[in-house]
Amino acid sequence: MAIKHSKIGVLTGGGDCAGLNAAVKWVVNTALDSRMDDRRGTKFEVLGIKDGWKGLAFDSENQSDYVEQLTRETVSDWDRQGGTNLGTSRYNPYSSKFKSSKLVIDNISKLGLDVLIAIGGDDTLTVAAKLSQEGVNVIGIPKTIDGDLVGTDYTLGFDTALEVVVDIVDRLRTTAGSHRRIMVIEVMGRHAGWLTLRSGEASGASIILIPEYDFSLDRVNKLLTERRKAGVRSDIVLVAEGAKPAGGKLVCKNDQKDSFGHESLGGIADYLSNEINNYLRIESRSVVLGHIQRGGIPSAHDRQMGRYFGIAAVNLAVRKEFGKMVSYLEGKITAVPIVNVIGKTKLVDIKTMYDTDSYNGSENILTE
Repeated sequence: MAIKHSKIGVLTGGGDCAGLNAAVKWVVNTALDSRMDDRRGTKFEVLGIKDGWKGLAFDSENQSDYVEQLTRETVSDWDRQGGTNLGTSRYNPYSSKFKSSKLVIDNISKLGLDVLIAIGGDDTLTVAAKLSQEGVNVIGIPKTIDGDLVGTDYTLGFDTALEVVVDIVDRLRTTAGSHRRIMVIEVMGRHAGWLTLRSGEASGASIILIPEYDFSLDRVNKLLTERRKAGVRSDIVLVAEGAKPAGGKLVCKNDQKDSFGHESLGGIADYLSNEINNYLRIESRSVVLGHIQRGGIPSAHDRQMGRYFGIAAVNLAVRKEFGKMVSYLEGKITAVPIVNVIGKTKLVDIKTMYDTDSYNGSENILTE
């Protein structure tokens, strides 16, 4: 049987996080495993696309700046490295600002890509879905520290970010206790509270405030007052960047939006810390964790999931099951249509996962 030649392109889009390099490594390792060529009837070549979707909007003069031949030797140690060695961006070829979707499709053809593997969150996968509708063979891999993609129980980067937040809270707890302070710590997550809730539960935060439930300032102050009366020396308050007080508005750094239309969230910790100071007259300090949550080497779990997702993406390519996103559901690696994932947000279930009285994790978690 004649062996066919096929070319895979792989890119990472949106915010960086741990686990991306692991996924790329295992796309490459799986695709270029020569032992599988006869069984698959296909010999693969892999091109790395740099800087996300921006890397496919090249012109003839700068193609070499955005396209890299990937080999097993090139990516041999990538799974131990954080961030993304291919680079990333929040470039949206379908936005009114860039209007470069036709150029992207033309360049996919020019590069001879038979399939494009896009690793990213809702924004990156939305572009992938649109390209799929225009005839491009795409496969998605879920990634976001927000953990808010539907259709999968895990997204690359979440576990490492969780470990980072918990480690920082542990460090801040010592200085909070030394000075009898209330530390208000702002956590990423946009409009979903998964990272804030899970890190708050793991670190033993006094109060956890998430976007899914608007909080009462009076209730926050009352809870903190009760703890001080009970002899508690210090407190940790974790607040998601998308959380807001009842009747209030989202707190943003500025009025700018990115090419996907997202606000620049940030500042809720400063706001809340000031309110606590003014009401309780107890020293309160705010800490915005920001992009440190994305950094560092990947956890063991993100390395493993990057491996599994990368292998599964190539398996889909071999089966020619395009237009799907690799997924982890109910303990199994599977795949779901990308169109079923985009434009939706997986949110914390307030009824089963959050205590709206104590502003903390639920104390009733047994299933019937």
